[in-house]
Amino acid sequence: MKIKERKSRRERLLLKNLDLMVRVAVLTAAATVSTIARADGPITLWYQRGGNPDQQRIMQKDLVQPFNAAHPTTPLTLDVLAGGTGDKKIRMAVISGKGPDIVMTPGPSTTLALVQSDHLLPLDDYIKKYNLDKRILTPVLRTGEYHGHNYALPRTFETMVLYYNKTLFDKNGWTPPKTMEELNTIAEALVAKGITPFSVGNGDWRAANEWHVSVILNHYAGPENIYKALKGDIPWTDQVFAQAIDVLKDWYQKGWFGKNYFSLTGDQQALLLAKGEAGMAPNGTFSFDNMVAAFKQTGQELGVASFPSLREGVPYPLYAIGTGSTMSINKNSPNPDAAAAFLDYLYSDEFYDRISKDWPGDWNLPLTSIDEAKGLSQKKCINISSE
Repeated sequence: MKIKERKSRRERLLLKNLDLMVRVAVLTAAATVSTIARADGPITLWYQRGGNPDQQRIMQKDLVQPFNAAHPTTPLTLDVLAGGTGDKKIRMAVISGKGPDIVMTPGPSTTLALVQSDHLLPLDDYIKKYNLDKRILTPVLRTGEYHGHNYALPRTFETMVLYYNKTLFDKNGWTPPKTMEELNTIAEALVAKGITPFSVGNGDWRAANEWHVSVILNHYAGPENIYKALKGDIPWTDQVFAQAIDVLKDWYQKGWFGKNYFSLTGDQQALLLAKGEAGMAPNGTFSFDNMVAAFKQTGQELGVASFPSLREGVPYPLYAIGTGSTMSINKNSPNPDAAAAFLDYLYSDEFYDRISKDWPGDWNLPLTSIDEAKGLSQKKCINISSE
């Protein structure tokens, strides 16, 4: 009888201890979850596109300092990477399970590989929480969707334009070309004067090759044929696309791209154009700041126009819109909520009003709230001519 009583006592003690252990474990888990949900400490952004000292100061003033003032327990640390290698460094770090909290990529096609390898966090809940679906233009926002979830927010929407040296054009009585014939006439006149027709290069960004393919497909094959190809109605090997690539090849072989295409950086391209050593430059709106800075150095006047229509039936003016770079949250971020709070600030009128005045062109945030009055600061800086 005593044996049974001692055994019963031991069982009760064991059950009591087990119950205590379970309660402690539950409380510990709850405390851990609570700590994760409101974790303090810095969050990181590696800016992939590079930036000169002035541009870095602008990002500190307009981006970092206002956010940190409002979020002192989760301040943003910004690292500006070299433009030519920054993307690779970010991808390698993220794939290895490390990297910044906010993941910046050159565009949706680059983001896709990180999504498919399960390294980015779905943003659907944060988009809903901060009403980002109402603040970001829908067609541009949807470029970050994959299999029903959104993994990337568009940092910019941009287009390719034709920059030209207006001082040089005015001196020679030229106007921005609207057709292939007019472009050929001006380019041949430039060559005859020893001036390079196009100031272009991929010295600091090899993917610049894609810009010229985008220009030639849109302005020779035309948007309707591109849409048909995207739907699968016609193949990308269709004659109209083959002819477009042949035109691009012909320009290069005739020397229209100059002698130093594979070494010229973006700043050097802008300066050649601003000096009048090149007449035109097919480039993106993201390069506007570089162009303005270069023309300030030389005192000559910058002109901007739509690239000409290169085939009958292709409309002019034509501006193909694309997403230039994206922002995502690293799946291994210790504080995704703080990273999302940064995205909330990034896609705000407050930030846009600051950055659009200090750095026009590159921070073309696709916000729904940018009305005509608010866009005046951009329009005053970027006078795109359709004459």
